[in-house]
Amino acid sequence: QVQLVQSGGGLVQAGGSLRLSCAASGNIRRIDAMGWHRQAPGKQRELVASMASGADTNYADSVKGRFTISRDNAKNTVYLQMNNLQPEDTAVYYCNQDLFGDWGYTGRWWGQGTQVTVSS
Repeated sequence: QVQLVQSGGGLVQAGGSLRLSCAASGNIRRIDAMGWHRQAPGKQRELVASMASGADTNYADSVKGRFTISRDNAKNTVYLQMNNLQPEDTAVYYCNQDLFGDWGYTGRWWGQGTQVTVSS
């Protein structure tokens, strides 16, 4: 069984920074893509940032230049550094990891979600 556990998040003033972490544990042989999504109240979940196994990154236009996704394969962990946060960044943030176990691809796994609230 696989589990993704998120940490970080919380309340910050506009212009501040936060760092989210997402650590995977369980039957993991290899991690393919990793990413972060967010969902604000009344809105659909949207992709914030993703990183392929080859380290190519992709960002939503709204966070380019402010957010940075990174990974530590040795720790099965993906991070999201968020700088210059704005009230519109307020949302529940979810991580995802595409994982391979002992018997091949096991699917896209999701973290439990972390609330990020940015006050103006």
